[in-house]
Amino acid sequence: MASAIKSVGIIGAGQMGNGIAHVCAVAGYDVRLHDVSEERIKEALATINGNMARQVSAGSLGDDDKNNAISRISAAPKIEDLASLDLVIEAATEDETVKRKIYANLCPVLNPEAILATNTSSLSITRLASATDRPERFIGIHFMNPVPVMGLVELVRGIATEDLTFEASKAFVASLDKTVTVAEDFPAFIVNRILLPMINEAIYTLYEGVGTVEAIDTSMRLGANHPIGPLQLADFIGLDTCLAIMQVLYDGLADSKYRPCPLLVKYVEAGWLGQKTGRGFYDYRGDEPVPTR
Repeated sequence: MASAIKSVGIIGAGQMGNGIAHVCAVAGYDVRLHDVSEERIKEALATINGNMARQVSAGSLGDDDKNNAISRISAAPKIEDLASLDLVIEAATEDETVKRKIYANLCPVLNPEAILATNTSSLSITRLASATDRPERFIGIHFMNPVPVMGLVELVRGIATEDLTFEASKAFVASLDKTVTVAEDFPAFIVNRILLPMINEAIYTLYEGVGTVEAIDTSMRLGANHPIGPLQLADFIGLDTCLAIMQVLYDGLADSKYRPCPLLVKYVEAGWLGQKTGRGFYDYRGDEPVPTR
């Protein structure tokens, strides 16, 4: 099964989906990119082309390699366009209802032998697998953001995931020149189980007036040697995604230490979701980001 993966479908052309398509194409896979609108797919293809061009300028990707990789990615405006693929990775929004609807539409047309994977950063693999016709061929393949830059991928088995599915997925990730860590099927897995509570605590620190946005981020960059402050990182991830993961942790582990900060909830309710909406803990609408508090 591992050697049989030659074609990959990506559902979701957003930041994660276009990043996954990018690395798969560079690694030599034929890639089909699907989203709810053709316009979003076109935007994703333009983003991928721009990101690869930067890699060429930096010397990390050859010009011919870039052109060959771009030629391997094609638009898949209809879910049926994914029918014959060997592996399909769902990279939709972190909402279980949305993901279940995708599987309901995909599974009837998908090759019965294909592996179906989710890029969820927090949801139960076992529970998502139960919404498909192939729980034994379902697995969590969690890429880190931004995908072309980050070297780690979390591999998460559901209770029904077969060994062949796991080994094929592990070989696939290795072929992308990524390092695999295996996480058990617990809420938020490894990276986000540790990272998001830290971000949530930074937001509490702001909420309680312990420090300003600038003071908190500067303290963690210079005092803990983090490359980016936790509030700036939250804006990059998306505050809606941060809230969704904290809610999964809070609901799944029933521990008050995972309660989402009310300020995080307020920002999401206001539509201030971070970089993608122009405002979050920073305002990105000018030449330089400016703290909003």
